[in-house]
Amino acid sequence: MLRMRNMTTLASVIALAVSGQAFAWEEAPQLAQQVADGKLPPVDERLPADPLVMDLIEGPGEYGGTLRRAILGGGDQHNMVRTIGSDNMVRWSPDWTEVRPNIAKSWTVSDDASKFTFTLREGMKWSDGAPFTVDDIMFWFEDVFSDPTLTPNKDATFVGPNGPVQVTKIDDVTVEFDFGAPNGLFLQALAYGFGYHPTAYPKHYLSQFMPKYNADIQALVEAEPAAGDWVQLFNLKAGPMDTPLFWQNPDRPTLHAWHLTNAYGTTDRVVAERNPYYYKVDSEGQQLPYIDRITYDQVEDVETILLKAFNGEIDYMLRHIGRPSNKAALTDNMERGKYRFFDVGDLPANIMILMMNLNHTDPVKREVINNKDFRIGVSHAMNRQEIIDLLYFGAGQPAQTAPREGTELYKEEYAKQFTAYDPDLANEYLDKVLPEKDDEGFRLGPDGERFTLIYLVADVFGLQYPDAMELIAGYARDVGLDFQIRTTDRSRLIELHTSNDFDAYLWNCSGGQADAYTSPICYVPTISNSVSWARSWAQWGVDPATGEEPPQAVKDIFETYKQVRAAATPDEQKALMQQVLDMASEQFFTIGMVQNDPVFGIARNNVRNVPDPLPIAGQLWFPAPYTAQMYFEGGANLP
Repeated sequence: MLRMRNMTTLASVIALAVSGQAFAWEEAPQLAQQVADGKLPPVDERLPADPLVMDLIEGPGEYGGTLRRAILGGGDQHNMVRTIGSDNMVRWSPDWTEVRPNIAKSWTVSDDASKFTFTLREGMKWSDGAPFTVDDIMFWFEDVFSDPTLTPNKDATFVGPNGPVQVTKIDDVTVEFDFGAPNGLFLQALAYGFGYHPTAYPKHYLSQFMPKYNADIQALVEAEPAAGDWVQLFNLKAGPMDTPLFWQNPDRPTLHAWHLTNAYGTTDRVVAERNPYYYKVDSEGQQLPYIDRITYDQVEDVETILLKAFNGEIDYMLRHIGRPSNKAALTDNMERGKYRFFDVGDLPANIMILMMNLNHTDPVKREVINNKDFRIGVSHAMNRQEIIDLLYFGAGQPAQTAPREGTELYKEEYAKQFTAYDPDLANEYLDKVLPEKDDEGFRLGPDGERFTLIYLVADVFGLQYPDAMELIAGYARDVGLDFQIRTTDRSRLIELHTSNDFDAYLWNCSGGQADAYTSPICYVPTISNSVSWARSWAQWGVDPATGEEPPQAVKDIFETYKQVRAAATPDEQKALMQQVLDMASEQFFTIGMVQNDPVFGIARNNVRNVPDPLPIAGQLWFPAPYTAQMYFEGGANLP
């Protein structure tokens, strides 16, 4: 658990010491040439007054090279988020024991953990060289977050026990986040993936797409065929980072180590060039990142990524390929591809979850789905071990959606309840809910019609979801349930579940480790682009004037989780979170299938400063932004 305290870490102390020495900052040769050509100011004018000095795994690196990766078409934006988009206000330490400075160089916390005051780095700049100040954070808060048209659903990171946060400018480098009540998990949440919002909206660029700042906004609307009004235009230009829109606007300045030079989805290759104004350095005063650029070759399937790896065309990759089913082939081709393996601590709550729409608009389906006996019956009908053996080469454990063994929130009953494969017991439970069957043996709904659930399934991550769903539909058929399969791409799946337009779908979920505290999206109905199984209740949980009032049991979970967030000490947080998990386990909202074993990644033999194991899990994305520290030994790609 996070230790709550006023924060100045070793890294920031080093940074202050270094900056106090009139240190001779160094830069990449390609940037030095641009300075010599008069295209860039000198490096000491590009860095903030106190750049962040990063601790490195293998020590200072060398400049040069292109980090080659692959990306799938459609909704694979998290591929870029996880390698580039890791610059939040604060960040996690590699061992997840504390939150450390990042964009914010330091902060103070009020005694009751209700007020957080951050100090930014003086002289910090966006990737286009424009100053980054508190005014940019205030633009996000006042003009984006607080506008119900642009942000109808507030991200839970910025909503405390008493409602949305209030943000106040103290001066150009000091900003206050005030929740009006204790919110002891805020720093943790701010360090996770969805905490990026305050530092992702450059006012000098995005304000032009608002009538408040641009009297000629209509001309821009008319120039954009996809925009019918200024709201649509703004969303196109300023889409959230966890959606494709962010990566489809290369003109948008960022604070990331690399910035895109072309739009995701427009060509076969996405290119990201180093940010000459990046605010981090190594212990020798070399500006990060070391690597010149990152490329993402857009391909259609995982098999193509594997072939590229075999051919030595992938320098660093874990997404999509790091699954047990690929390990043998990757091992056989290690010498040919000149790569090595590293471990990945990707341990979510579950990698395969049956999520039924508890807020279904069809009253018949809603009645059945919300019956806990129905969900228990479905769970007992599933042969989890067969799925693990057939699709994951035995690498995994039958489990519900729950914190994992070895974590502080683990309880065996969370993970193991209703996981026994027992068709007779499944029929017993299902007979309580849907006792009647048609001539083909399928169960009839309360309306006398065959009860059918359409499951959305996307082929992503190398998780074998389509194959798994075929097996699941077969198990369901054995107990008289008609589960139909509708394949789709990830972006369409997200669109459907976030609009509440679905019966059910197969997906995965975070919350297997410490992220259960700040990303309880499968334990508490929560607004999320990643997971939605009770979106109307989730909307009510953020604002009771919206959404749909849930049953009392769900209200109790909301209230207890509010207490978790309000708790000021780790012990209080743990005790209350255990209560949340107890209640969620009793309600049995979703049906978990498999908790995976740790996965792996590959790195070419001369890629250095790669963490092993690399700590990620669900919404944590990359808790510490490692990619900027990676380098090629020899300063270039292996042939």
